[in-house]
Amino acid sequence: MIALLMAAGVGLASSLVGTRFLIVWLRQRGIGQPIHADVPDAHRTKAGTPTMGGIAIVGGAVVGYLVAHTRDGMVFTRSGLLLIGLIIGAGLVGAADDWIKVSQERNLGLSKAAKSIGLLSVAVSFSVLAVTVTDVHTNLSFTRFDNFENLDLGPGLWCAWAILLIIGCTNAVNLTDGLDGLAGGSAVFGFTAFTIIAFWAFRNAGQPEAIADYQIPHALDLAVVAAAMVGSATGFLWWNATPARIFMGDTGSLAIGGGLAGLALLLNTHLLLPIIGGLYVFETMSVILQVAGFRLFKRRPFRMAPIHHHYEFAGWPQTTIIVRFWILAGLSTAIALGLYVADFINLTGQ
Repeated sequence: MIALLMAAGVGLASSLVGTRFLIVWLRQRGIGQPIHADVPDAHRTKAGTPTMGGIAIVGGAVVGYLVAHTRDGMVFTRSGLLLIGLIIGAGLVGAADDWIKVSQERNLGLSKAAKSIGLLSVAVSFSVLAVTVTDVHTNLSFTRFDNFENLDLGPGLWCAWAILLIIGCTNAVNLTDGLDGLAGGSAVFGFTAFTIIAFWAFRNAGQPEAIADYQIPHALDLAVVAAAMVGSATGFLWWNATPARIFMGDTGSLAIGGGLAGLALLLNTHLLLPIIGGLYVFETMSVILQVAGFRLFKRRPFRMAPIHHHYEFAGWPQTTIIVRFWILAGLSTAIALGLYVADFINLTGQ
């Protein structure tokens, strides 16, 4: 528990202080966010706000993770290092996208093909290493690896499934990152849920056979990574809350999405991820419905997608949208944890 508190506390402090200096550094170099021409008018005043703030999120998480291992008994594990590598790798793809946007002063970064190839490379590397150097289970899972005993995907299909989850989650968080603090605040809920799940698995390691299904190799180290992300996302949120002094950019949103997907895969909670990240699913579905509605019926169901922009056009203040969407994120996280605990009680009778 102390290691988790260290990871979260150091991650928060590093991100909180680091973001402040990052804002100054970015402003001095004129690195600001270009704004789409078709967004609500309220966004036009944000043009030039420093971006690439995800550097502070990733950096804070890495520092928090490293410092937590100065505690006696904490050791670096392949699973923990692989997850940190996924977060950094996805963040680097986002950083390249952000840099092209600000250097060319337009809201178009990497081409869709280049961005997809970058994310695909990171996802493939993670999935292949997961099945070769860690003891990850290859069963399709909900709250534990044997929810579906006869659905062992095997290394090949598991890798394909892992790639799909990583690509889907990174893009979903990226779509959600459209209002000050929306993606960062909701990420705190998601990483908190995975901190609890990973620590739960660690606490049950070595317990009677009845709960062997919850024994996950390197669970404590995964909990430390999740806690470090909770702290760093919270520290960044101090500067990203309305009115934002800095945006996380794709650097932050892709790193957050990669971290959430990686935790779900390594903690055997694949199908629990869409519930934990219910807000991201909600935002992504609004885009899918918008595109499908126009292509099939030549009508758009929303004034603009993702759906948070729809409510902006409807006249909702940004703070109202953000807080209500945070509530949705909190509720979905609570439901996911409730399902996790309920399954544990059902299996063990405790």
